[in-house]
Amino acid sequence: MTRSTRERIIDEALRLFAERGYSATSVAEIEAASGLSPGAGGLYRHFKSKYEVLAAAMNEHAARTRTQIVETLAEMSSVDMSMDVEARLAHLCKAGLAKAREESELTRVFFRDLSQFPELVAIVREGLLQPMFDAITTWFLAQPEYAEADVDWPAIGAVLGGAVVHYQLFQETVGEPPGRAERDRFVASWVRLALGLLPRPAVQAIG
Repeated sequence: MTRSTRERIIDEALRLFAERGYSATSVAEIEAASGLSPGAGGLYRHFKSKYEVLAAAMNEHAARTRTQIVETLAEMSSVDMSMDVEARLAHLCKAGLAKAREESELTRVFFRDLSQFPELVAIVREGLLQPMFDAITTWFLAQPEYAEADVDWPAIGAVLGGAVVHYQLFQETVGEPPGRAERDRFVASWVRLALGLLPRPAVQAIG
């Protein structure tokens, strides 16, 4: 699928912001990476400023995330019940890791550069990060095995979702996974922790 010039500008700008930082990236560099003549003003035919490119990237990724979450939850609910709970949990964790990897450039920009733009922080928080955590909560509440679990599901979603985001962010910035735990070990440990949330069967009185 051929990207439009506007899409190329957004994609290449986000890549450069992630690699170099927002302040260190010039409009001319974005134009060159996008296939435009650097310094000729091609970017300004689509955006008023470098900031507007950044804002567009945040808004479009947030909108895409909301759509993806709805589609992913629908897909998982249609096939998951044929799997045992451990397989379902592993599938959920891997889906989260894939999403975090897909958004790795945005996440790096978010944690490094967006503190100067609180209005963009709110977009990413409410349109991308919080929906991911909410999706985990929604998923657990739909699983029959967890129906009787007496836990704070929004907080659990924050913990389990935060672990997934941190795993990818750490790998991207440090160059190796946290604790040097490769992906399969991370998924297995994440599943084991989630299994610990299952309600314990009631102990029957003897006699």
